[in-house]
This record gives sequence, structure tokens and C-alpha cells, in this order.
Amino acid sequence: MPSFDVVSEVDQHELGNAIDQASREITNRFDFKGTSADAKLSDGMVVLTADSDFQIQQMHPILYQKLTARSIDIECLDAGKVETSGKGVKQTIKVRVGIDKETAKKAVAKIKESKLKVQAQIQGEQLRVNGKKRDDLQATMKMLEGAELGLPMQFQNFRD
Repeated sequence: MPSFDVVSEVDQHELGNAIDQASREITNRFDFKGTSADAKLSDGMVVLTADSDFQIQQMHPILYQKLTARSIDIECLDAGKVETSGKGVKQTIKVRVGIDKETAKKAVAKIKESKLKVQAQIQGEQLRVNGKKRDDLQATMKMLEGAELGLPMQFQNFRD
């Protein structure tokens, strides 16, 4: 029976490269000269540090541009609050990997309401979709791409 898996993953190597490029641009930009502005990747989190909240807000477009240039969807980022720490400020941005339970349930509900002849199962942090016809599976992929579930989704292990 044909099937495929729906996952939400981020290439960690490309993420590291994008953060390094953003950090280099931040240190070289004129408006950040002489400040403690920096971007680092640690434990699946992007940590932005700067002297003021305004500088953190100025760092976001740089970071987002570098991520999109490396084909990383910025929907996977979950920005936390800007916190004051010592004499500067810090913001942690969580990189979401995997499909959480609520999003998986929304995706399964969308698949069921589409009336396509496929079955969807939640398997940990991914979905497995089975169907008898390849066309139904491809229509399901198209429908899931159009559904705005708040996470970037990739399709893997398409088996005929």
C-alpha cells in the first residue's frame, strides 16, 4: 500500500552556517560597532545578545535573511521574550523540530475533512499517510502544503 511520512525538520548544518553568517554580518555592520551584539547557536536554540532591545529588533531581519537564503523556513522559529541580563539584553529563539501533538491532530483533521481516501496516523513527531492510490497521496501532499498549520512540513519515504 503506498504511503509517505510528513515530518518537520531543520538541517542543523545549514542552520549553523546561517547563524555564523548572521553573526559575522552583525559584527561587521557599522551600527553594531563597539557593542556586544552577537548571535549564537546552542542546544537547538538561537541566542541573540545585545546592549538594548532596539538592537535585538535590528538583528531579526539579518537573521531571517540568512536563514531564508539557506532554505530554512522561518516558521520553525519560536521567538521568546527579550530578557534583561546584567547590562545587556538577551533573547532565545527556539528552533522547532518535529510535529507536536496539536499540530498533528490539526493535520489529521484536515486530511479527514478533505474526503480523500487516505488514512493518517500520528507516529511520535511525524505523520504516516497511507492510501490505495498514488493520486490520492499526491493530492494529500498538495492539500497539506496549502494548509497553514504553523510549521514547515516535508514529505519523506514516499513508497509505491
